[in-house]
Amino acid sequence: MRAGPDRVLLLHGLWMVGLTMQRYARGLARAGFQPEILGYPSIAGGPDAAVERLTRALGRGPAHVVGHSLGGLSALQAVCATPSLPIGRIVCVGSPVGGSRAAQAMARVPLSRFYFGRSAEILHAGCARWPAGVEVGMVAGSEPRGLGALLARFEDAHDGTVSVEETRAPQLSDHIVVPASHSGLLLSADAIRQTATFLREGHFEHAR
Repeated sequence: MRAGPDRVLLLHGLWMVGLTMQRYARGLARAGFQPEILGYPSIAGGPDAAVERLTRALGRGPAHVVGHSLGGLSALQAVCATPSLPIGRIVCVGSPVGGSRAAQAMARVPLSRFYFGRSAEILHAGCARWPAGVEVGMVAGSEPRGLGALLARFEDAHDGTVSVEETRAPQLSDHIVVPASHSGLLLSADAIRQTATFLREGHFEHAR
C-alpha cells in the first residue's frame, strides 16, 4: 500500500528516547513531510511496545515509517505481523536486519539481559524478510566510532555499532552508505536528505 505523501512516523533506537529523533524530524519537515515521533520503552517494552505504538498511530491514517536501528527492526516486525497495516515506504537507518554481532557478543557478558531487555532477541536475529511489495530502504553508516566495534571486532566497514554488511538484505528496495557513525546517523544531513528522497521516489540518490 502506498501512503499519503506527507505523514511520516519516526521510531528511535535502543537506549534512546523520542527526543533523539528531533533533528531527523525537523529535516523531514523542511523537506515537506509531516513527521510524528513515537516514543516507546526500548528496554522494558522492546519491539513489541514499538509495534503497539506504531499500530495505534497507523490507526489514525496511513504513513511512511522511518526507524533508527531497533526502530527500523520494529517497523519491519510490525509489517510482518500485520501485512495490511497502512504503511507506505519504510526507511531503516543503521538497522542490523542481518542480526547484530555486537549484540551477540555482548550476550556473553554476565547480566547482559539488563542492557537489552526485551529487545535482545530481534537484535540478535535481525529481520531480513518481510511481505512482498513493501518498499524498504536502508541508510547505513561508515564512520567507525562506537564501543560496539570493540565487542564485534568488525573486519568490514561499520558505523561503530553495526557493520554495513549487517544492514543488507535481498529484499531491500535500495541501500546506501553515508559517512556517519551509528548515533551520528541521527544528525547526518546526508542521511536525512537520502531518507526524504527514498520516501518521495522509492530510491536513493546514488553518485553517477
